[in-house]
Amino acid sequence: MKIGIMQPYLFPYLGYFQLIKAVDKFVIYDDVNYIVGGWVNRNRILLNGQPHLFSLQISKKSQNKKINELSIVPESNNRIRILSMIQSAYKRAPMYDQIFPIIRNILLNPEGNMSSYISRSIAEICKYLEIYTQILLSSELEKDNKLKGEDKIMEISKVLGGDTYINAIGGQDLYLKNNFIKNNLELKFIQMDSVIYDQKTKVFIPNLSIMDVLMFNELKIVKKMLMMYSLI
Repeated sequence: MKIGIMQPYLFPYLGYFQLIKAVDKFVIYDDVNYIVGGWVNRNRILLNGQPHLFSLQISKKSQNKKINELSIVPESNNRIRILSMIQSAYKRAPMYDQIFPIIRNILLNPEGNMSSYISRSIAEICKYLEIYTQILLSSELEKDNKLKGEDKIMEISKVLGGDTYINAIGGQDLYLKNNFIKNNLELKFIQMDSVIYDQKTKVFIPNLSIMDVLMFNELKIVKKMLMMYSLI
């Protein structure tokens, strides 16, 4: 049983969905502290040939709050402005007519809890990508919440019956394979291959939001991209 665990991110990049597809159960890690300036509520799109940052507004955001305790600013035009920005950025993209309605439905979802909002967005994109991995929230799992860091990750993996934990490649500095072996878990890291596609620009800009991939590529091509990785 392969387990993946990642914090919830707003329209994350392709590698995030590669990880979801690579595992049997994917846990949205929402009961850890929010990091101001992180990627939970923001991402980048391609606007006028350049990467452009957009952010979903959060009420009383604080690093002393867990992600599942955050609320999106209610009755705000923020989501409308983001939607308008996306429309302007991608209205000439080849897959715009198919993808924009999905993005619109996600952004205009009235859900106020940040964790629930992003979880639903990830699930909607997985549905389009035909990824059928079971997605769970860490805040809803029965586990020892006193644990931190690597120990908490191993605890979640074992609670779910996992024998293999797969982490994003950036976790190589955080987790030690020997510690996982001692807990009867195999630790692997997923590394995305070089994925390049036609963005209608002179220079390719990598690692933008999944929206960029979806706007410029047919589903059958994106599904091939989802398999362009290695496990180390």
